[in-house]
Amino acid sequence: MLLEQGIIYLASVLSMAILLDKWFGEPNRLHPLVGFGRYASWIAVQCRRVKSANAGVQGVISWLFSVIPFIVVTYFISASFDSNLVRFIFDTAVVYLCVGGKSLVQHAMAIFIPLDQGKLAEARQAVQMIVSRDASQMDEQQISIATVESVLENVNDAIIGVLFWTLIFGVPGAVLFRLANTLDAMWGYKTEKYIRFGFTAAKIDDLLGYVPARMTAFAYAILGDIQQALRCVHRQASLCSSPNGGVVMCAGAGSLNIQLGGRVCYHAVWQQKPPMGIGPIAQAKDIARACRLLSSTTLLWLVMIWFFVLLGM
Repeated sequence: MLLEQGIIYLASVLSMAILLDKWFGEPNRLHPLVGFGRYASWIAVQCRRVKSANAGVQGVISWLFSVIPFIVVTYFISASFDSNLVRFIFDTAVVYLCVGGKSLVQHAMAIFIPLDQGKLAEARQAVQMIVSRDASQMDEQQISIATVESVLENVNDAIIGVLFWTLIFGVPGAVLFRLANTLDAMWGYKTEKYIRFGFTAAKIDDLLGYVPARMTAFAYAILGDIQQALRCVHRQASLCSSPNGGVVMCAGAGSLNIQLGGRVCYHAVWQQKPPMGIGPIAQAKDIARACRLLSSTTLLWLVMIWFFVLLGM
């Protein structure tokens, strides 16, 4: 796909998609990912009815039937256009729908504003929209930590991963990454219901996110305190449960000179997350700093992509 379409074409698609996301954000209604989530849930129900297969096999089948049809359809629709302009418009629209940078900032600021105003109950409701941990008993510090962690980790999921896989496999690569990431968010839990069924979704998401996570961490480091970021990744990332999230959050926290982690509640079970970063515990003001780091990271990688494009011309 990359050789067929050309790196310049894909860089142009990515740049326009990021601009569209910056201007408009995600569609307020009828976002395709919402429809995909419903479809994937229906597929999972059907596959779980196959009693001859264990939960792990059911999860594999569910993943394949959920993701592969959309990748194939995207490829053939894109390839079917005779007009380069129409193809560019279609491909840009698809990648734009896979990116979620502005939405992530909007969710984060919807937490920061009431938190900054002392409206703790409103901030708890807002943070519950973006995290799977129980927010009902969170204090101001825990809300700040959860929000900053979510922003730092999701830069990889909502932006850099899409950029990387679009460059590797074209627009179907963007679809592959975004849908795989969505299924991990739906099924990738270590609960009794999903620990075997969601194993495939979790591992595929880890695999697809491996390189983009390190790209994200690299950008965090050079955009802030590089020494602290690298030191935190080296010392702390291996202590985290996620092979990608740990690298990203440790680098981001080190870059911002703040500390994340601590006691959290997932699915009614309290856990102690390892410390990530160094310095004072994250506060409300650090939410805005994390959002600025998101924007700078996106811009940095777009500039670097075009630098390598022009260097290779």
